[in-house]
Amino acid sequence: MIKKIIDLRSDTVTKPSPEMREQMISAEVGDDVFEEDPNINLLQKKVAGLLGMESGLYVPSGTMSNQLAIKTHTQPGQEIICDKNCHIYNYEGGGISFLSGCQVNPLIGENGIIKVKEIEDAIRPDDIHAPPTSLIALENTHNRAGGRIFPLEEIKKIRILSIKRKIPLHLDGARLFNASVATGIPISEYGKYFDSVSICFSKGLGAPVGSVLSGGKEFIKKARHYRKVFGGGMRQAGILASACLFALENNVKRLKEDHDNATLLAQEIKDLSGLYIDLKQVETNILMIYVRHSKYTSNSLVEKLHEEGVASLAIDNQRIRVVTHLNISRDDIIQTANIFKKILG
Repeated sequence: MIKKIIDLRSDTVTKPSPEMREQMISAEVGDDVFEEDPNINLLQKKVAGLLGMESGLYVPSGTMSNQLAIKTHTQPGQEIICDKNCHIYNYEGGGISFLSGCQVNPLIGENGIIKVKEIEDAIRPDDIHAPPTSLIALENTHNRAGGRIFPLEEIKKIRILSIKRKIPLHLDGARLFNASVATGIPISEYGKYFDSVSICFSKGLGAPVGSVLSGGKEFIKKARHYRKVFGGGMRQAGILASACLFALENNVKRLKEDHDNATLLAQEIKDLSGLYIDLKQVETNILMIYVRHSKYTSNSLVEKLHEEGVASLAIDNQRIRVVTHLNISRDDIIQTANIFKKILG
């Protein structure tokens, strides 16, 4: 008999519910390259409207959404400022250089948060020897920082700088709804401080495929061209977009359950020998567990957990990441805590 695996590797492993599947089956479709798919058009309009932006573009993935934003905002030979641990720098296959011909000036933030003073100091001078700084990119929530929320007050300061220096500001908001639910700040409030925002539907919101890039009309028109160049022009993809529409209507408020489950797990295992967890860092649905054990490394503990029925990820030699999501129940969390206690108790 195959043992049930409690899959905490990522919220990308979520599977569409029966109700979501029903909506997908009955979705009206059209050709999206001709901008004729009604569900895609509706999704783009809704997301852009929620962010207070003019237009949106549905794409297959968060990586494509971010890379389209970078390509649209920049020219080859320019430079992007971002946090050293952000997704666009670590997990998008070197797309910044490969697709846009830009280099990165990665700043060492505090738990993924880079401050306005650090950004201002990193902006290149007007000098023929230096690549022009052409984009500032932030991430909210921040994946490698354990789902940390980027403070709105710091975003406001960075926006003032970006306007002053005429440098666009992009948000990798793959989990922006998590930040919104945790803080009570509507995503429209976040959106007003950015030139472009990427939101992902295939993580905590539970859709199988898709992200939406939002921005101004001319920006999205240009991004649509690059989407075609990148091979991302889709046809009758309203079947997929309908799942995202379902997620918008049904799966946003429930993100609080995921946040509560991550906090519960942290509380249950924080005192186990060989682990370190900072409860103050558990703000949303991602929990970083520091392994300081004489017997286990992060990798060997991940292997042992899997043997006992829990899937997780070793982020580096010292940290394990677990992510709660809509397919994980409170009972799953209690069982996971008991497995940790069995191994380390």
